[in-house]
Amino acid sequence: MYFFLGNLSFLDICYTTSSVPLILDSFLTPGKTISFSACAVQMFLSFAMGATECVLLSMMAFDRYVAICNPLRYPVVMSKAAYVPMAASSWAGGITNSVAQTSLAMRLPFCGDNVINHFSCEILAVLKLACADISINVISMAVANMIFLGIPVLFIFVSYVFILATILRIPSTEGRKKAFSTCS
Repeated sequence: MYFFLGNLSFLDICYTTSSVPLILDSFLTPGKTISFSACAVQMFLSFAMGATECVLLSMMAFDRYVAICNPLRYPVVMSKAAYVPMAASSWAGGITNSVAQTSLAMRLPFCGDNVINHFSCEILAVLKLACADISINVISMAVANMIFLGIPVLFIFVSYVFILATILRIPSTEGRKKAFSTCS
């Protein structure tokens, strides 16, 4: 659990430091422009951190599921040989998705003013500036959203349904309190 919490903390630090300085800069400087490459970097980091966080949270739900529902098997199931690749795959998946989404968006031809009415380079606002068909981008984002948002949310929900069912079967009030505090 602490390994995943450490990963989540590091992820949140990366997410914050990748976006907050640019947001503060846009509030404090009169010229609110961002270069094309800086926009791409901001979009990449936002996608990478967001996708990684969703997958990492689902893995944390699995960790809690094993700890509550199979406590005697926890050391075997959640050994270092299991949790390190789980966290690494969440980072790798988030970065891979981000590379794909950002490169698909940045390869498009842009025309006109290229003005985004946002304080960050949000992909949908960038896609609206494109002078080409964006259907591939929309389809790839829909698929990525299902993989990196829909499936983890469903997995978290199912894990916590099993956890709740297990906790409610604990006969002692003190045992239920302890299990609930672990999940909260």
